[in-house]
Amino acid sequence: MKENFLVVDMGTQSLRVSIVSRKGEILAMVSQHYATPYFSPKKGYCEQNPEYYLEEFAKATKEIEKKNPEYFDSVMGLVFVCFRDTAIILDENKRPIRPSILWLDQRTAKLPNMHNLRFYEKILFKLIGMKDAVKYNSQRTVSFWLQENEPDNWKKMRYYVPLTAYINYCMTGNLAVCSADCVGHYPINFKRGKWYSKIHPKINVFGIPISSLPKLVKQGEILGYITEEFSKKTHIPVGLPVYASASDKSCETLGDGVIDKNTGCISLGTACSIDVVSSKYKEPERFLPSYPAPYVGAYDYEVQVYRGLWMISWFAQQFGLEDVKRAQEMNISLEEYLNKKISEIPAGCDGLVLQPYWGPGLKRPNAKGSIIGFSGVHTRFYFYRAMIEGIGFALREGLDEIMKKTKVRPKYLVVSGGGSDSDVFLQIMCDIFNLPIFRPTVRETATLGGAISGYLAVGIYKNPHEAVKNMCHLGQRFDPIAKNAEIYNKLYKSVYLKIYPSLRKVYQNCKDFFLETNNE
Repeated sequence: MKENFLVVDMGTQSLRVSIVSRKGEILAMVSQHYATPYFSPKKGYCEQNPEYYLEEFAKATKEIEKKNPEYFDSVMGLVFVCFRDTAIILDENKRPIRPSILWLDQRTAKLPNMHNLRFYEKILFKLIGMKDAVKYNSQRTVSFWLQENEPDNWKKMRYYVPLTAYINYCMTGNLAVCSADCVGHYPINFKRGKWYSKIHPKINVFGIPISSLPKLVKQGEILGYITEEFSKKTHIPVGLPVYASASDKSCETLGDGVIDKNTGCISLGTACSIDVVSSKYKEPERFLPSYPAPYVGAYDYEVQVYRGLWMISWFAQQFGLEDVKRAQEMNISLEEYLNKKISEIPAGCDGLVLQPYWGPGLKRPNAKGSIIGFSGVHTRFYFYRAMIEGIGFALREGLDEIMKKTKVRPKYLVVSGGGSDSDVFLQIMCDIFNLPIFRPTVRETATLGGAISGYLAVGIYKNPHEAVKNMCHLGQRFDPIAKNAEIYNKLYKSVYLKIYPSLRKVYQNCKDFFLETNNE
């Protein structure tokens, strides 16, 4: 009987293929960590060949079929969930011209004098205070970098699409993407689910010809059907329908059971985010759009900490060699060892405060990371805990911005992502937000959210509330420790929120210095 969904969740570091039931059970799953998540031709570059992802895709689907043939035969549809903001250019035959440039990539275009904007657009953006945000967005758009640095490749370009659209094309022969799955540097109106018109002021911010963009479809629509060619490579049944969903973060939010503004969720991953869902479209922060949910009629208000728990791997590489040895001697993981160490450190790290602006954003395009409050009592373990607390403060600041739009304080938060495995991390978040926090029973909530969108698409569930009630289940609960919550609240208001305004000009000087010294 065809009653389950096949969900392919393609992440930056790994890929998961799962078969999910209408009760939210992951009946079977194959997880593969990429041997080479990306390669860096130059410092700060992050690229990967699209075919690499397709090869990993095929390996995983063939393995899950081999191990679970009865479940594999039970699927009635496929939902593809993918990481965001990764561009690819295709030639007239829809073949990749060069490797994909990932969202982690740090290259920027020079854009002398903002040459991409029409005169009246420059005046308009300056008048409404968007000049810096527009310039930052344009500089971070892959299309402009390609035009400046790889003009020959740009001349060959016929299609400029998200990686998701290319994978959809390989699966179905249809070069299309869901309008809820175009998060990143693309000229899209998320409220309407359409590309901007040629006369819209924002169309030139991204420098992408409208004629090169893929077809857009709505959430829940059929993107296409698995072709015979793709079936041979992956063993997925020919003709299986592929349903349009949303980006990985929006699917994760749905998989956490967050479908209205009374609850919120935190994702603790390579990038960290705070999300609340509303039926009304509003910008969670100035210039930052809200993203469509994996079903029609709702929007995900999201504020992101760009590098998030990436800082943990950075910390381990730079300062953790001795800790790696200690962890091996104790026969535990490095993360477990560090968590034991920071659990002995008081909330607030005795005044050591970190601001995790490791990657700039629309609101603060010139921001840099900073840490203040050092004294003789602080060790590297204080620094490690301050990183986690700093991420919590940044996410709380994001929720404060979101609540200005929703006028509602969530009753509780759900935390997912790799960092949710740590009780210490969850208690820190719980105390910083002074809200109850739940860990979901299903760890792969992006996969679960993708499956929920599939069941909504085929009408198994009438609405998101019914689907979440049947498929999402909360696990362990964490409650705030009053003393710690009071400490964090004081530190957040008296120190953390004052760091950026005090250092704004210093950050600009740091950026100017970096550009000058690296362009010599």
